[in-house]
Amino acid sequence: MAKHPKRNRAETVLVIGLGRFGTSVASSLVRMGHEVLGVDENLNRVQETADRLTHVLQADSTNPEALRQIGIADFKTAVIAIGSDIEASILTALAVIEAGVPTIWAKATNERHGKILKSIGVKNVVYPEARMGQMVAHILTGKMMDFVELDSDFAMVKTRAPAELVGLTLEQAQVRKHHGVSVVGIKRPGEVFTYAQPDTVVEQDDLLIVLGEIALVERFASGS
Repeated sequence: MAKHPKRNRAETVLVIGLGRFGTSVASSLVRMGHEVLGVDENLNRVQETADRLTHVLQADSTNPEALRQIGIADFKTAVIAIGSDIEASILTALAVIEAGVPTIWAKATNERHGKILKSIGVKNVVYPEARMGQMVAHILTGKMMDFVELDSDFAMVKTRAPAELVGLTLEQAQVRKHHGVSVVGIKRPGEVFTYAQPDTVVEQDDLLIVLGEIALVERFASGS
């Protein structure tokens, strides 16, 4: 089963590998208004995602000729979402690189896999399992409800307001001065998140969105 792109391929994002990660990326792109061509060697995966993605196609991505037939050289952006089969991931990456696709993102299952992908020319390598594990660890061991690493030493977290801030405005609390982090958003029970203002009074059940160095946001969320 296949749906073929009708628009210029340069406007379509190519997602190779329709497992959980690839399908999540592709579906999110579609929701954001982008056209997506999803490719997988497994026909069942292609059939399962046919109704969610703009276009789907069954093909062996490790075969340069198969990629040539789908017009790989015309795409500007490709996501290689193959993780469990490292050999297939690397062969696919080589084929996509040799085809001249300018922007390539690839999933890596571990550091060794990532190093190999980078060594053959993939500049954008992501480690979704590692990031998920880190997020869960932060949530389990502290008072955070969400943790997003923005860089190797910088993160955004969602946490309950520390007791010491309750009853104070953010200006009075001087969070950045005393804790080295910035409160950028705040949510009251039953309300939506709003931007934090200097005159915002922190209440007991407030949720805060905090930005800062990882060690500092960890300390702030733990109340220490």
